[in-house]
Amino acid sequence: MNARDSVFAETLRAAISGDVREREPLARYSTYRIGGPATVALPGRPEDVATLIRLSEGAGVRWLALGLGSNVLLPDEGVDALVIRLGKGLDRVAAEGSRWTLGAGLPAPLAARWSAEKGWGGIHKMIGVPGSVGGGVFMNAGCHGTSWADVVETVTVVGPKGESRVIPRRDVPFTYRRSGLEGWIVLETSVQLRAEPPERLTEEVNDLFRWRQRGTPFNQPCCGSVFRNPSQAAGVPGLRTAGQLIEAAGLKGLAVGGARVSPVHANYIVNAGGATAADVLGVIERVRAIVLDRFAVPLELEVKVVGPEGRVAGTQD
Repeated sequence: MNARDSVFAETLRAAISGDVREREPLARYSTYRIGGPATVALPGRPEDVATLIRLSEGAGVRWLALGLGSNVLLPDEGVDALVIRLGKGLDRVAAEGSRWTLGAGLPAPLAARWSAEKGWGGIHKMIGVPGSVGGGVFMNAGCHGTSWADVVETVTVVGPKGESRVIPRRDVPFTYRRSGLEGWIVLETSVQLRAEPPERLTEEVNDLFRWRQRGTPFNQPCCGSVFRNPSQAAGVPGLRTAGQLIEAAGLKGLAVGGARVSPVHANYIVNAGGATAADVLGVIERVRAIVLDRFAVPLELEVKVVGPEGRVAGTQD
């Protein structure tokens, strides 16, 4: 059985407080605006997530957690797995002094702006991270010299059998752009922030937001940064980041179908109109090959490429 089975979908629909949508275009849930049909569950409360996982496991159906869809490339043919979309219903905010609890479905830029306006610094620089709190913690997202690992106190997760755990920061194996929480779904996180003048924080947030608007192509559908910054230097002064390597190779504007390397920022591949997942993958393949040939630097993906079975490329589960 897979998640496209109508009987399975009806079982889920009867068991949760949210919604279950069949043959739902995944492009609606991706900042790339790319992705074919799937069965999408929209949990209305955190408890629904555990229910969805238990029912999926019992039926032998794979599941895939999805936040705002800002760091994924979903397949053109859709997926057979159940897509669990974490959004409204899992977006609560609770503050007790410096300790803030943030739901996984809350957009990270909103958390950044709200905390700054209240005079609490620490996640305000996340104004430039186009994703949810849950997705950000899961991949240890960050920008402007900060990351979720810097502020997380605890992470509440649901495991592959529907079991819940609250994991303290010391037990979360954060590394660069990874949390080590593969196989788990982040439901919420508590973070420790620091008191700062709200006027200064708000000014910094606004400055960073304007900088992000000028330097990145968020006026076009994209996933954010496609490649991780390499740990291996190119041996050429000034070439340290993936974007610098791609630009130095003369690849800005490189296109396959409707996908192209952004002329604004070379580490962004944008949907310039009607792009498919195959188009984006075609650009990725050419960029990696040319950068490797030119600078002997292998580029690793930061974007998560999802296959039609619902598995993220490069993972074993």
